Amino acid sequence: MSEIVSATNTAPVRPAAHKTASRHEKTLPVHPKSVVWNPTPEQLRAFAAEMPNARETEFGNLNVATRVVSRSKLSTFIATDTPEQHSDQTISREEYARVAKLQDDYIATRDMLVIEGYIGNDPEFRVPARLIIEKSNANIAAMQHILYYPATPAEIAEFEPALTVIYTPNLKADGYPDERLIAVDLEHYTTRVFNSDYFGESKKGGLRMWNKLVYERGGLALHAGCKVIPVDGQQRVGLIVGLSGTGKTTTTFTKQNNSQPVQDDFCALMPGGKIYATENGCFAKTFGLNPNDEPTIYHACASTHAYLENVSQNEEGKIDYFDTSYTPNGRAVIRMDDIAGAADAREVNNVDFLLILNRNENIIPAVAKLEGPLAAAYFMLGETKGTSAGGAAEAGKSLRVPGTNPFFPLLHAYQGNRMNQLMKDSPMEVYLMNTGAIGGDGKQEGSKKVKIQHSSAVVKAIAEGTIKWEQDPDFGYLVATEVPGIDDPDYLQPKKMYERQGRLDEYNALVEKYNKDRRDYLRKWKGLDEEIVNAI
Repeated sequence: MSEIVSATNTAPVRPAAHKTASRHEKTLPVHPKSVVWNPTPEQLRAFAAEMPNARETEFGNLNVATRVVSRSKLSTFIATDTPEQHSDQTISREEYARVAKLQDDYIATRDMLVIEGYIGNDPEFRVPARLIIEKSNANIAAMQHILYYPATPAEIAEFEPALTVIYTPNLKADGYPDERLIAVDLEHYTTRVFNSDYFGESKKGGLRMWNKLVYERGGLALHAGCKVIPVDGQQRVGLIVGLSGTGKTTTTFTKQNNSQPVQDDFCALMPGGKIYATENGCFAKTFGLNPNDEPTIYHACASTHAYLENVSQNEEGKIDYFDTSYTPNGRAVIRMDDIAGAADAREVNNVDFLLILNRNENIIPAVAKLEGPLAAAYFMLGETKGTSAGGAAEAGKSLRVPGTNPFFPLLHAYQGNRMNQLMKDSPMEVYLMNTGAIGGDGKQEGSKKVKIQHSSAVVKAIAEGTIKWEQDPDFGYLVATEVPGIDDPDYLQPKKMYERQGRLDEYNALVEKYNKDRRDYLRKWKGLDEEIVNAI
């Protein structure tokens, strides 16, 4: 049982409930008015149910409507006096100290919750993490509690976090975009969040700092799902990288040969091809969710243990996953325990193939094979079409995000160089997958949408090695001449589709533009290996 402990600005906050188990006394870096240490799931549910913006759904779980409906990228800053060592925007250490004091003073007047657990479940690689959050936003605590791998009571008694997120959803950050701030202190592995009640800032707050830890350990944190596909009695282990909303979760959980999902959002890829997991559940987009196309996620979202965020429901609690009148970025946190057939990352083999998702709408085929430095180049390009997950500023726009990982807090060239080296040390197959459309947005005449069943057929064929390939003269990758399960060749070789439709000039203009823009983009990352830059 957790316990509420009062605190002053000078006295440490101690987890009284654990005093009998250990003489060790834990302290917090802040001094709340009161704190509940590690409340149970039942307590968290009760706290969250008291929130005025929380409603019970037809499934018996809670759905919270938040003020902020997506990540606050423009309000995210790395605290450093050496901004040249980071690709993202920064604030000075002095400014960080100023806003930290504002937050500390605010917390002294607030009731807070502390959630402790691990990012990752492998004893050799798991990272102890802590969330300190206002009790008035208990749904965030409950969702993070699901995603952390649990610590035992003995571990909790002696728990010392390597990563800490201090979260005040109701404290404005004057002078920052939208009066919100996510201040990342990589020196002390602490992230402070101001004035956002969107759960993603808690989840990504820990994972962003974890990115740095993985890099320092010789690996690379990938914004990726992971799945295991049985083929002829063997495991085929695949990683799926992609920006939020590009189909990463869908691709991870769609079944091929009774495949098993391993991880939804972030994995560590280490030398030798070893994979480490991060989360004991997933934070899934819910738009268009239905039991026919995505039964695994749909049924997990219907668990009483799930937490929904910004999903449409009527007065009777009926959920509508197709209504985007409030936001198209409806979400759910679901437990791995509620995902049928999920595999444990500690028990899977080294990675066999990597899928790079690209939600394109013109000349990218449903699948292409990338070899040599070209694979690292497309990884570094991180191309896609922006979605609501990145906020209104990104939705619908063509984007390039190195590694499809907007949470890597160091120089982005490090991602491309590390991936290139990992691919050389532990060769894997690498594929580009278009999860958008061919020849247009899928609605205009002559265009064709890449549907879930097309992508599923591609993944199955990749795992089974049944795709036939030929060289593409325009982009240097391999394009498919045959994919079992896809009868329409337009999905495999867009050039022939454009030619058949009398649009070859349009196709050639796009080829020229893409090749030029891609070379220019790669050249802008100082320190990126020349063989990657020259691969396009």
